[in-house]
Amino acid sequence: MQQIWDEVGETDEDRDKMLLQIDQECLDVYNRKVDQAVKSRDHLLQALADAKVEFSRLLSALGQKTYDGIPEKKLGSIKEQLAAIAPALEKLWKQKDERVIKFLDVQSQIKKISSEIAGSSEQVETPKVDESDLSLKKLDEFHAQLQDLQKEKSERLHKVLKFVSAIHDLCAVLGIDFFSTATEVHPSLNDSTGVQSKSISNDTLSSLARTVLALEEDKKQRLQKLQELATQLIDLWNLMDTTEEEQSLFDHVTCNKSASVDEVSIPGALALDLIEQAEVEVERLDQLKASRMKEIAFKKQAVLEEIFVCSHIEIDSEASQHKIMALIDSGNIQPAELLADMDNQIVKAKEEAESRKEILDKVEKWMAACEEESWLEDYNRDQNRYNASRGAHLNLKRAEKARILVGKIPALVDSLTTKTRAWEQDCDTTFTYDGVPLLSMLDEYMMLRHDREEEKRRLRDQKKFHEQIKEQETPFGSTPIPSRPLGTKKVVGPRANGSGNRRLSLNSHQNGSRPSTTKDGRRDHSRTVAPVNYVAISKDEHIPSTP
Repeated sequence: MQQIWDEVGETDEDRDKMLLQIDQECLDVYNRKVDQAVKSRDHLLQALADAKVEFSRLLSALGQKTYDGIPEKKLGSIKEQLAAIAPALEKLWKQKDERVIKFLDVQSQIKKISSEIAGSSEQVETPKVDESDLSLKKLDEFHAQLQDLQKEKSERLHKVLKFVSAIHDLCAVLGIDFFSTATEVHPSLNDSTGVQSKSISNDTLSSLARTVLALEEDKKQRLQKLQELATQLIDLWNLMDTTEEEQSLFDHVTCNKSASVDEVSIPGALALDLIEQAEVEVERLDQLKASRMKEIAFKKQAVLEEIFVCSHIEIDSEASQHKIMALIDSGNIQPAELLADMDNQIVKAKEEAESRKEILDKVEKWMAACEEESWLEDYNRDQNRYNASRGAHLNLKRAEKARILVGKIPALVDSLTTKTRAWEQDCDTTFTYDGVPLLSMLDEYMMLRHDREEEKRRLRDQKKFHEQIKEQETPFGSTPIPSRPLGTKKVVGPRANGSGNRRLSLNSHQNGSRPSTTKDGRRDHSRTVAPVNYVAISKDEHIPSTP
Protein backbone atom coordinates (compact mmCIF):
# COMPACT_ATOMS: atom_id res chain seq x y z
CA MET A 1 0.00 0.00 0.00
CA GLN A 2 2.97 2.36 0.86
CA GLN A 3 4.65 1.63 -2.50
CA ILE A 4 1.43 2.32 -4.32
CA TRP A 5 0.96 5.54 -2.46
CA ASP A 6 4.57 6.52 -3.31
CA GLU A 7 4.00 5.87 -6.96
CA VAL A 8 0.73 7.71 -6.91
CA GLY A 9 2.12 10.53 -4.85
CA GLU A 10 -0.46 10.57 -2.11
CA THR A 11 0.07 13.12 0.57
CA ASP A 12 0.56 12.19 4.15
CA GLU A 13 -2.75 13.71 5.03
CA ASP A 14 -4.53 11.60 2.46
CA ARG A 15 -2.54 8.64 3.54
CA ASP A 16 -3.64 9.21 7.18
CA LYS A 17 -7.26 9.57 6.15
CA MET A 18 -7.11 6.40 4.14
CA LEU A 19 -5.46 4.50 7.00
CA LEU A 20 -8.10 5.78 9.37
CA GLN A 21 -10.75 4.68 6.92
CA ILE A 22 -9.15 1.23 6.67
CA ASP A 23 -8.98 0.99 10.43
CA GLN A 24 -12.63 1.98 10.69
CA GLU A 25 -13.69 -0.53 8.08
CA CYS A 26 -11.73 -3.29 9.83
CA LEU A 27 -13.31 -2.31 13.09
CA ASP A 28 -16.74 -2.41 11.48
CA VAL A 29 -16.08 -5.88 10.07
CA TYR A 30 -14.89 -7.07 13.43
CA ASN A 31 -17.87 -5.62 15.15
CA ARG A 32 -20.16 -7.28 12.64
CA LYS A 33 -18.47 -10.61 13.21
CA VAL A 34 -18.74 -10.15 16.93
CA ASP A 35 -22.40 -9.28 16.58
CA GLN A 36 -22.95 -12.34 14.42
CA ALA A 37 -21.18 -14.52 16.96
CA VAL A 38 -23.28 -13.03 19.74
CA LYS A 39 -26.45 -13.55 17.76
CA SER A 40 -25.40 -17.10 16.96
CA ARG A 41 -24.75 -17.75 20.62
CA ASP A 42 -28.04 -16.16 21.62
CA HIS A 43 -29.83 -18.24 18.99
CA LEU A 44 -28.18 -21.40 20.28
CA LEU A 45 -29.06 -20.45 23.83
CA GLN A 46 -32.63 -19.77 22.77
CA ALA A 47 -32.73 -23.05 20.90
CA LEU A 48 -31.35 -24.83 23.96
CA ALA A 49 -33.89 -23.10 26.17
CA ASP A 50 -36.69 -23.91 23.73
CA ALA A 51 -35.48 -27.49 23.57
CA LYS A 52 -35.55 -27.73 27.34
CA VAL A 53 -39.00 -26.14 27.47
CA GLU A 54 -40.24 -28.50 24.75
CA PHE A 55 -38.63 -31.37 26.57
CA SER A 56 -40.39 -30.40 29.78
CA ARG A 57 -43.69 -29.85 27.94
CA LEU A 58 -43.46 -33.23 26.24
CA LEU A 59 -42.64 -34.93 29.52
CA SER A 60 -45.61 -33.20 31.13
CA ALA A 61 -47.95 -34.00 28.22
CA LEU A 62 -46.88 -37.64 28.19
CA GLY A 63 -47.24 -37.82 31.94
CA GLN A 64 -43.59 -38.57 32.61
CA LYS A 65 -41.72 -36.93 35.46
CA THR A 66 -38.17 -37.82 34.37
CA TYR A 67 -36.37 -39.09 31.31
CA ASP A 68 -33.26 -41.24 31.45
CA GLY A 69 -30.25 -40.19 29.29
CA ILE A 70 -30.36 -36.41 29.87
CA PRO A 71 -27.57 -35.01 32.14
CA GLU A 72 -29.02 -32.91 34.89
CA LYS A 73 -25.96 -30.54 35.13
CA LYS A 74 -24.81 -28.18 32.37
CA LEU A 75 -21.75 -29.85 30.90
CA GLY A 76 -19.99 -28.91 27.64
CA SER A 77 -20.73 -26.19 25.12
CA ILE A 78 -24.11 -25.05 23.99
CA LYS A 79 -23.90 -27.14 20.83
CA GLU A 80 -22.89 -30.16 22.88
CA GLN A 81 -25.86 -29.60 25.16
CA LEU A 82 -28.16 -29.27 22.12
CA ALA A 83 -26.64 -32.39 20.63
CA ALA A 84 -27.24 -34.22 23.92
CA ILE A 85 -30.96 -33.22 24.20
CA ALA A 86 -31.85 -33.60 20.50
CA PRO A 87 -32.19 -37.45 20.48
CA ALA A 88 -34.41 -37.34 23.56
CA LEU A 89 -36.60 -34.75 21.91
CA GLU A 90 -36.85 -36.89 18.80
CA LYS A 91 -37.96 -39.88 20.86
CA LEU A 92 -40.46 -37.80 22.81
CA TRP A 93 -41.86 -36.29 19.59
CA LYS A 94 -42.22 -39.75 18.10
CA GLN A 95 -43.82 -41.02 21.30
CA LYS A 96 -46.13 -38.01 21.28
CA ASP A 97 -47.20 -38.69 17.69
CA GLU A 98 -47.93 -42.32 18.53
CA ARG A 99 -49.85 -41.26 21.62
CA VAL A 100 -51.86 -38.73 19.61
CA ILE A 101 -52.82 -41.47 17.14
CA LYS A 102 -54.02 -43.67 20.02
CA PHE A 103 -56.00 -40.81 21.53
CA LEU A 104 -57.48 -39.99 18.15
CA ASP A 105 -58.51 -43.61 17.60
CA VAL A 106 -60.15 -44.10 20.99
CA GLN A 107 -61.85 -40.70 20.91
CA SER A 108 -63.15 -41.40 17.40
CA GLN A 109 -64.69 -44.67 18.59
CA ILE A 110 -66.19 -42.95 21.63
CA LYS A 111 -67.70 -40.23 19.50
CA LYS A 112 -69.03 -42.74 16.97
CA ILE A 113 -70.70 -44.97 19.58
CA SER A 114 -72.07 -41.92 21.40
CA SER A 115 -73.53 -40.72 18.13
CA GLU A 116 -75.10 -44.16 17.51
CA ILE A 117 -76.64 -44.19 20.99
CA ALA A 118 -77.91 -40.64 20.53
CA GLY A 119 -79.39 -41.63 17.18
CA SER A 120 -77.65 -38.83 15.28
CA SER A 121 -77.73 -39.22 11.50
CA GLU A 122 -74.95 -36.65 10.88
CA GLN A 123 -71.49 -37.79 9.85
CA VAL A 124 -69.10 -38.04 12.77
CA GLU A 125 -66.35 -35.38 12.65
CA THR A 126 -62.73 -36.11 13.51
CA PRO A 127 -62.30 -35.35 17.20
CA LYS A 128 -59.69 -32.83 18.43
CA VAL A 129 -57.02 -34.30 20.65
CA ASP A 130 -55.93 -32.28 23.66
CA GLU A 131 -52.15 -32.50 23.25
CA SER A 132 -51.55 -30.91 26.64
CA ASP A 133 -52.53 -34.16 28.34
CA LEU A 134 -51.42 -37.31 26.54
CA SER A 135 -50.69 -39.30 29.66
CA LEU A 136 -51.36 -43.00 29.94
CA LYS A 137 -53.76 -42.24 32.78
CA LYS A 138 -55.84 -40.06 30.48
CA LEU A 139 -55.65 -42.70 27.77
CA ASP A 140 -56.82 -45.35 30.24
CA GLU A 141 -59.74 -43.12 31.18
CA PHE A 142 -60.73 -42.89 27.52
CA HIS A 143 -60.35 -46.65 27.16
CA ALA A 144 -62.55 -47.20 30.22
CA GLN A 145 -65.15 -44.83 28.77
CA LEU A 146 -64.92 -46.67 25.45
CA GLN A 147 -65.40 -50.04 27.15
CA ASP A 148 -68.48 -48.75 28.97
CA LEU A 149 -69.89 -47.45 25.71
CA GLN A 150 -69.06 -50.70 23.92
CA LYS A 151 -70.78 -52.64 26.69
CA GLU A 152 -73.80 -50.37 26.48
CA LYS A 153 -73.80 -50.72 22.70
CA SER A 154 -73.61 -54.51 23.01
CA GLU A 155 -76.52 -54.53 25.47
CA ARG A 156 -78.55 -52.21 23.27
CA LEU A 157 -77.73 -54.29 20.21
CA HIS A 158 -78.81 -57.41 22.09
CA LYS A 159 -82.09 -55.71 22.99
CA VAL A 160 -82.60 -54.60 19.40
CA LEU A 161 -81.95 -58.11 18.06
CA LYS A 162 -84.25 -59.56 20.72
CA PHE A 163 -87.01 -57.12 19.77
CA VAL A 164 -86.45 -57.81 16.08
CA SER A 165 -86.60 -61.57 16.70
CA ALA A 166 -89.83 -61.14 18.69
CA ILE A 167 -91.32 -59.01 15.91
CA HIS A 168 -90.28 -61.65 13.36
CA ASP A 169 -91.98 -64.45 15.33
CA LEU A 170 -95.11 -62.38 15.99
CA CYS A 171 -95.37 -61.35 12.34
CA ALA A 172 -95.01 -65.00 11.32
CA VAL A 173 -97.82 -66.11 13.67
CA LEU A 174 -100.07 -63.19 12.68
CA GLY A 175 -99.33 -63.52 8.96
CA ILE A 176 -97.93 -59.95 8.72
CA ASP A 177 -95.02 -58.84 6.46
CA PHE A 178 -91.96 -58.66 8.70
CA PHE A 179 -89.81 -56.51 6.36
CA SER A 180 -92.29 -53.64 6.17
CA THR A 181 -93.00 -53.82 9.91
CA ALA A 182 -89.30 -53.71 10.85
CA THR A 183 -88.26 -51.01 8.39
CA GLU A 184 -91.20 -48.89 9.51
CA VAL A 185 -89.48 -48.68 12.90
CA HIS A 186 -86.04 -47.92 11.37
CA PRO A 187 -84.59 -48.57 7.89
CA SER A 188 -81.48 -50.22 9.35
CA LEU A 189 -83.50 -53.11 10.85
CA ASN A 190 -83.95 -55.09 7.63
CA ASP A 191 -82.13 -58.38 7.16
CA SER A 192 -79.72 -57.02 4.54
CA THR A 193 -78.10 -54.64 7.04
CA GLY A 194 -75.19 -55.91 9.11
CA VAL A 195 -75.64 -56.43 12.82
CA GLN A 196 -73.23 -53.64 13.79
CA SER A 197 -75.00 -51.19 11.50
CA LYS A 198 -78.41 -51.49 13.12
CA SER A 199 -79.78 -48.51 14.99
CA ILE A 200 -79.44 -48.73 18.78
CA SER A 201 -80.79 -45.32 19.75
CA ASN A 202 -83.29 -44.73 22.53
CA ASP A 203 -85.94 -43.80 19.98
CA THR A 204 -85.40 -47.07 18.11
CA LEU A 205 -85.59 -49.15 21.28
CA SER A 206 -88.75 -47.35 22.41
CA SER A 207 -90.34 -47.77 19.00
CA LEU A 208 -89.41 -51.47 18.93
CA ALA A 209 -90.89 -51.98 22.40
CA ARG A 210 -94.14 -50.28 21.35
CA THR A 211 -94.28 -52.39 18.19
CA VAL A 212 -93.79 -55.62 20.14
CA LEU A 213 -96.49 -54.63 22.65
CA ALA A 214 -98.88 -53.74 19.83
CA LEU A 215 -98.23 -57.07 18.07
CA GLU A 216 -98.60 -59.02 21.33
CA GLU A 217 -101.91 -57.29 22.04
CA ASP A 218 -103.03 -58.03 18.49
CA LYS A 219 -101.97 -61.66 18.97
CA LYS A 220 -103.88 -61.86 22.25
CA GLN A 221 -107.05 -60.43 20.71
CA ARG A 222 -106.82 -62.67 17.66
CA LEU A 223 -106.24 -65.75 19.83
CA GLN A 224 -109.22 -64.83 21.99
CA LYS A 225 -111.34 -64.37 18.87
CA LEU A 226 -110.10 -67.66 17.40
CA GLN A 227 -110.77 -69.54 20.65
CA GLU A 228 -114.31 -68.14 20.77
CA LEU A 229 -114.84 -69.30 17.19
CA ALA A 230 -113.32 -72.71 18.01
CA THR A 231 -115.67 -73.08 20.98
CA GLN A 232 -118.65 -72.13 18.81
CA LEU A 233 -117.54 -74.58 16.12
CA ILE A 234 -117.20 -77.45 18.61
CA ASP A 235 -120.59 -76.67 20.17
CA LEU A 236 -122.23 -76.53 16.76
CA TRP A 237 -120.52 -79.75 15.67
CA ASN A 238 -121.71 -81.50 18.81
CA LEU A 239 -125.24 -80.22 18.30
CA MET A 240 -125.44 -81.28 14.67
CA ASP A 241 -123.35 -84.47 14.86
CA THR A 242 -120.83 -83.22 12.33
CA THR A 243 -118.56 -85.96 10.98
CA GLU A 244 -114.92 -86.12 12.02
CA GLU A 245 -113.90 -85.65 8.40
CA GLU A 246 -115.65 -82.28 8.26
CA GLN A 247 -114.27 -81.31 11.65
CA SER A 248 -110.71 -82.15 10.58
CA LEU A 249 -110.87 -79.33 8.01
CA PHE A 250 -110.69 -76.90 10.93
CA ASP A 251 -108.11 -78.67 13.10
CA HIS A 252 -105.83 -75.66 12.65
CA VAL A 253 -108.53 -73.61 14.42
CA THR A 254 -109.58 -75.98 17.20
CA CYS A 255 -106.02 -77.05 18.06
CA ASN A 256 -105.50 -73.69 19.83
CA LYS A 257 -108.83 -73.77 21.70
CA SER A 258 -107.22 -73.99 25.14
CA ALA A 259 -103.70 -72.78 24.28
CA SER A 260 -102.13 -69.81 26.03
CA VAL A 261 -100.72 -66.83 24.13
CA ASP A 262 -97.13 -68.03 24.53
CA GLU A 263 -97.97 -71.55 23.33
CA VAL A 264 -99.15 -70.38 19.90
CA SER A 265 -96.03 -70.21 17.71
CA ILE A 266 -96.95 -71.90 14.42
CA PRO A 267 -96.54 -69.50 11.45
CA GLY A 268 -99.89 -68.28 10.17
CA ALA A 269 -101.80 -69.74 13.14
CA LEU A 270 -103.52 -66.38 13.80
CA ALA A 271 -103.65 -64.98 10.27
CA LEU A 272 -106.66 -62.82 9.43
CA ASP A 273 -107.74 -65.03 6.53
CA LEU A 274 -107.82 -68.04 8.87
CA ILE A 275 -110.03 -66.17 11.36
CA GLU A 276 -112.29 -64.99 8.54
CA GLN A 277 -112.55 -68.58 7.31
CA ALA A 278 -113.63 -69.72 10.79
CA GLU A 279 -116.16 -66.87 11.02
CA VAL A 280 -117.69 -67.87 7.69
CA GLU A 281 -117.96 -71.49 8.86
CA VAL A 282 -119.59 -70.46 12.15
CA GLU A 283 -122.08 -68.29 10.27
CA ARG A 284 -122.86 -71.17 7.90
CA LEU A 285 -123.40 -73.59 10.78
CA ASP A 286 -125.57 -71.02 12.59
CA GLN A 287 -127.84 -70.82 9.57
CA LEU A 288 -127.91 -74.61 9.35
CA LYS A 289 -128.60 -74.81 13.08
CA ALA A 290 -131.67 -72.61 12.71
CA SER A 291 -133.15 -75.08 10.23
CA ARG A 292 -132.44 -77.99 12.57
CA MET A 293 -133.58 -76.27 15.72
CA LYS A 294 -136.30 -78.78 16.59
CA GLU A 295 -133.92 -81.70 16.29
CA ILE A 296 -131.30 -79.94 18.41
CA ALA A 297 -133.87 -78.86 21.01
CA PHE A 298 -135.23 -82.41 21.30
CA LYS A 299 -131.69 -83.70 21.81
CA LYS A 300 -131.18 -81.26 24.66
CA GLN A 301 -134.57 -82.22 26.07
CA ALA A 302 -133.49 -85.87 25.94
CA VAL A 303 -130.34 -84.97 27.88
CA LEU A 304 -132.46 -83.13 30.45
CA GLU A 305 -134.88 -86.05 30.77
CA GLU A 306 -131.99 -88.49 31.16
CA ILE A 307 -130.68 -86.43 34.08
CA PHE A 308 -134.14 -86.42 35.68
CA VAL A 309 -134.60 -90.17 35.12
CA CYS A 310 -131.21 -90.95 36.67
CA SER A 311 -132.14 -88.74 39.61
CA HIS A 312 -135.65 -90.29 39.86
CA ILE A 313 -137.34 -86.94 39.24
CA GLU A 314 -140.71 -87.18 37.53
CA ILE A 315 -141.09 -85.22 34.29
CA ASP A 316 -143.84 -84.98 31.67
CA SER A 317 -141.88 -85.65 28.46
CA GLU A 318 -144.81 -85.25 26.10
CA ALA A 319 -145.82 -81.87 27.51
CA SER A 320 -142.22 -80.65 27.33
CA GLN A 321 -141.93 -81.63 23.68
CA HIS A 322 -145.21 -79.88 22.84
CA LYS A 323 -143.98 -76.76 24.60
CA ILE A 324 -140.69 -76.77 22.65
CA MET A 325 -142.48 -77.21 19.33
CA ALA A 326 -144.92 -74.42 20.19
CA LEU A 327 -142.08 -72.02 21.04
CA ILE A 328 -140.19 -72.80 17.83
CA ASP A 329 -143.27 -72.60 15.61
CA SER A 330 -144.44 -69.33 17.16
CA GLY A 331 -141.15 -67.58 16.44
CA ASN A 332 -141.46 -65.59 19.68
CA ILE A 333 -138.05 -66.75 20.86
CA GLN A 334 -134.71 -66.76 19.12
CA PRO A 335 -133.15 -70.20 18.56
CA ALA A 336 -130.04 -69.17 20.45
CA GLU A 337 -132.14 -68.00 23.41
CA LEU A 338 -134.08 -71.26 23.47
CA LEU A 339 -130.91 -73.35 23.43
CA ALA A 340 -129.33 -71.14 26.09
CA ASP A 341 -132.44 -71.54 28.26
CA MET A 342 -132.31 -75.31 27.83
CA ASP A 343 -128.60 -75.30 28.65
CA ASN A 344 -129.42 -73.40 31.85
CA GLN A 345 -132.08 -75.99 32.66
CA ILE A 346 -129.54 -78.76 32.12
CA VAL A 347 -127.06 -77.01 34.42
CA LYS A 348 -129.71 -76.58 37.12
CA ALA A 349 -130.82 -80.19 36.67
CA LYS A 350 -127.24 -81.38 37.13
CA GLU A 351 -126.91 -79.25 40.25
CA GLU A 352 -130.15 -80.68 41.64
CA ALA A 353 -129.04 -84.21 40.73
CA GLU A 354 -125.76 -83.62 42.54
CA SER A 355 -127.61 -82.37 45.64
CA ARG A 356 -129.84 -85.51 45.57
CA LYS A 357 -126.98 -87.95 45.01
CA GLU A 358 -126.19 -88.66 48.67
CA ILE A 359 -129.85 -89.30 49.52
CA LEU A 360 -130.38 -91.47 46.43
CA ASP A 361 -127.35 -93.56 47.37
CA LYS A 362 -128.91 -94.20 50.76
CA VAL A 363 -132.25 -95.02 49.09
CA GLU A 364 -130.44 -97.61 46.97
CA LYS A 365 -128.92 -99.12 50.11
CA TRP A 366 -132.32 -99.12 51.83
CA MET A 367 -134.02 -100.84 48.90
CA ALA A 368 -131.22 -103.37 48.62
CA ALA A 369 -131.65 -104.12 52.33
CA CYS A 370 -135.40 -104.50 51.77
CA GLU A 371 -134.70 -106.96 48.96
CA GLU A 372 -132.60 -109.01 51.34
CA GLU A 373 -135.31 -108.73 54.01
CA SER A 374 -137.89 -110.10 51.57
CA TRP A 375 -135.60 -112.93 50.57
CA LEU A 376 -134.86 -113.72 54.22
CA GLU A 377 -138.58 -114.04 55.02
CA ASP A 378 -139.07 -116.38 52.08
CA TYR A 379 -136.05 -118.34 53.24
CA ASN A 380 -137.32 -118.59 56.84
CA ARG A 381 -140.70 -119.95 55.64
CA ASP A 382 -138.98 -122.67 53.64
CA GLN A 383 -139.33 -125.88 55.75
CA ASN A 384 -136.60 -127.59 53.72
CA ARG A 385 -133.98 -124.89 54.11
CA TYR A 386 -131.77 -127.06 56.33
CA ASN A 387 -131.86 -130.09 54.04
CA ALA A 388 -128.58 -131.06 52.43
CA SER A 389 -129.63 -129.80 49.04
CA ARG A 390 -127.42 -128.27 46.43
CA GLY A 391 -126.49 -124.68 47.29
CA ALA A 392 -127.88 -124.87 50.84
CA HIS A 393 -124.58 -123.69 52.36
CA LEU A 394 -124.62 -120.64 50.11
CA ASN A 395 -128.13 -119.77 51.25
CA LEU A 396 -127.03 -120.14 54.87
CA LYS A 397 -124.22 -117.64 54.33
CA ARG A 398 -126.56 -115.27 52.54
CA ALA A 399 -129.09 -115.57 55.35
CA GLU A 400 -126.46 -114.63 57.94
CA LYS A 401 -125.46 -111.56 55.95
CA ALA A 402 -129.11 -110.69 55.33
CA ARG A 403 -129.90 -110.80 59.08
CA ILE A 404 -127.03 -108.36 59.75
CA LEU A 405 -128.19 -106.07 56.96
CA VAL A 406 -131.85 -106.21 58.04
CA GLY A 407 -130.81 -105.26 61.55
CA LYS A 408 -129.38 -102.01 60.17
CA ILE A 409 -132.56 -101.00 58.34
CA PRO A 410 -134.12 -98.93 61.19
CA ALA A 411 -130.95 -96.87 61.61
CA LEU A 412 -130.68 -96.49 57.84
CA VAL A 413 -134.28 -95.29 57.60
CA ASP A 414 -133.74 -92.82 60.45
CA SER A 415 -130.60 -91.44 58.77
CA LEU A 416 -132.38 -91.22 55.42
CA THR A 417 -135.33 -89.43 57.02
CA THR A 418 -133.04 -86.91 58.73
CA LYS A 419 -131.10 -86.13 55.55
CA THR A 420 -134.29 -85.89 53.48
CA ARG A 421 -135.84 -83.40 55.89
CA ALA A 422 -132.63 -81.36 55.93
CA TRP A 423 -132.59 -81.36 52.12
CA GLU A 424 -136.24 -80.26 51.95
CA GLN A 425 -135.54 -77.47 54.43
CA ASP A 426 -132.53 -76.22 52.44
CA CYS A 427 -134.23 -76.48 49.04
CA ASP A 428 -137.70 -75.47 50.28
CA THR A 429 -139.36 -78.25 48.28
CA THR A 430 -140.49 -81.86 48.69
CA PHE A 431 -138.02 -84.62 47.88
CA THR A 432 -139.82 -87.01 45.54
CA TYR A 433 -138.72 -90.38 44.25
CA ASP A 434 -140.29 -91.08 40.85
CA GLY A 435 -143.08 -88.68 41.75
CA VAL A 436 -143.71 -90.08 45.25
CA PRO A 437 -142.61 -88.06 48.32
CA LEU A 438 -139.73 -89.96 49.86
CA LEU A 439 -140.74 -89.14 53.43
CA SER A 440 -144.19 -90.62 52.73
CA MET A 441 -142.53 -93.78 51.42
CA LEU A 442 -140.38 -94.00 54.54
CA ASP A 443 -143.32 -93.35 56.86
CA GLU A 444 -145.42 -95.94 55.06
CA TYR A 445 -142.59 -98.43 55.21
CA MET A 446 -142.18 -97.92 58.95
CA MET A 447 -145.95 -98.31 59.47
CA LEU A 448 -146.00 -101.46 57.37
CA ARG A 449 -142.99 -102.76 59.26
CA HIS A 450 -144.79 -102.04 62.53
CA ASP A 451 -147.95 -103.79 61.23
CA ARG A 452 -145.84 -106.75 60.20
CA GLU A 453 -144.30 -107.00 63.65
CA GLU A 454 -147.76 -106.79 65.21
CA GLU A 455 -148.99 -109.48 62.82
CA LYS A 456 -146.10 -111.74 63.75
CA ARG A 457 -146.77 -111.24 67.43
CA ARG A 458 -150.51 -111.95 66.95
CA LEU A 459 -149.74 -115.11 64.99
CA ARG A 460 -147.39 -116.29 67.72
CA ASP A 461 -150.07 -115.69 70.34
CA GLN A 462 -152.67 -117.46 68.20
CA LYS A 463 -150.36 -120.41 67.67
CA LYS A 464 -149.77 -120.64 71.39
CA PHE A 465 -153.54 -120.51 71.99
CA HIS A 466 -154.22 -123.37 69.55
CA GLU A 467 -151.49 -125.44 71.14
CA GLN A 468 -153.12 -124.96 74.54
CA ILE A 469 -156.53 -126.02 73.17
CA LYS A 470 -154.94 -129.05 71.57
CA GLU A 471 -153.36 -130.07 74.84
CA GLN A 472 -156.72 -129.69 76.63
CA GLU A 473 -158.76 -131.69 74.07
CA THR A 474 -156.35 -134.56 73.45
CA PRO A 475 -156.86 -136.41 76.81
CA PHE A 476 -160.62 -136.79 76.14
CA GLY A 477 -159.94 -138.51 72.81
CA SER A 478 -161.34 -135.81 70.66
CA THR A 479 -159.71 -135.10 67.38
CA PRO A 480 -158.63 -131.51 66.94
CA ILE A 481 -160.14 -129.73 64.02
CA PRO A 482 -157.40 -128.19 61.96
CA SER A 483 -157.84 -124.51 61.67
CA ARG A 484 -158.00 -122.82 58.37
CA PRO A 485 -154.60 -121.56 57.14
CA LEU A 486 -154.03 -118.04 58.20
CA GLY A 487 -153.48 -115.41 55.63
CA THR A 488 -150.15 -113.68 56.06
CA LYS A 489 -149.27 -110.15 55.25
CA LYS A 490 -145.87 -110.03 53.62
CA VAL A 491 -144.70 -106.46 53.94
CA VAL A 492 -141.10 -105.92 53.05
CA GLY A 493 -139.81 -102.41 52.56
CA PRO A 494 -140.81 -100.34 49.58
CA ARG A 495 -141.72 -103.51 47.64
CA ALA A 496 -144.73 -104.30 49.87
CA ASN A 497 -148.00 -102.49 50.37
CA GLY A 498 -150.23 -102.55 53.39
CA SER A 499 -153.56 -102.25 51.61
CA GLY A 500 -155.09 -101.63 48.26
CA ASN A 501 -155.40 -97.91 48.82
CA ARG A 502 -151.86 -97.34 50.13
CA ARG A 503 -149.18 -98.23 47.60
CA LEU A 504 -145.58 -97.20 47.03
CA SER A 505 -144.48 -96.26 43.54
CA LEU A 506 -140.95 -97.59 42.98
CA ASN A 507 -138.58 -98.14 40.12
CA SER A 508 -137.75 -101.45 38.53
CA HIS A 509 -134.69 -102.08 40.69
CA GLN A 510 -136.68 -101.98 43.90
CA ASN A 511 -139.92 -103.70 42.92
CA GLY A 512 -138.59 -106.27 40.50
CA SER A 513 -140.59 -105.01 37.52
CA ARG A 514 -139.75 -102.65 34.69
CA PRO A 515 -141.65 -99.41 34.25
CA SER A 516 -143.54 -98.93 31.04
CA THR A 517 -141.66 -97.07 28.36
CA THR A 518 -142.65 -94.98 25.40
CA LYS A 519 -141.57 -95.63 21.83
CA ASP A 520 -138.45 -93.48 22.19
CA GLY A 521 -137.22 -95.53 25.16
CA ARG A 522 -138.10 -93.05 27.92
CA ARG A 523 -140.02 -94.03 30.99
CA ASP A 524 -143.75 -93.41 31.12
CA HIS A 525 -144.46 -92.13 34.63
CA SER A 526 -148.14 -91.70 33.94
CA ARG A 527 -148.73 -95.43 34.46
CA THR A 528 -148.56 -96.90 37.94
CA VAL A 529 -146.80 -100.23 38.22
CA ALA A 530 -147.75 -102.45 41.14
CA PRO A 531 -144.82 -103.94 43.04
CA VAL A 532 -144.19 -107.64 42.56
CA ASN A 533 -144.33 -108.35 46.29
CA TYR A 534 -147.60 -106.56 46.77
CA VAL A 535 -149.64 -108.94 48.99
CA ALA A 536 -153.02 -108.05 50.47
CA ILE A 537 -155.29 -110.12 52.68
CA SER A 538 -157.98 -111.69 50.56
CA LYS A 539 -161.63 -111.19 51.43
CA ASP A 540 -162.05 -114.97 51.68
CA GLU A 541 -159.26 -115.34 54.22
CA HIS A 542 -160.39 -114.68 57.77
CA ILE A 543 -158.06 -114.61 60.68
CA PRO A 544 -159.63 -116.24 63.67
CA SER A 545 -160.03 -113.94 66.54
CA THR A 546 -158.22 -114.65 69.71
CA PRO A 547 -160.58 -115.64 72.46
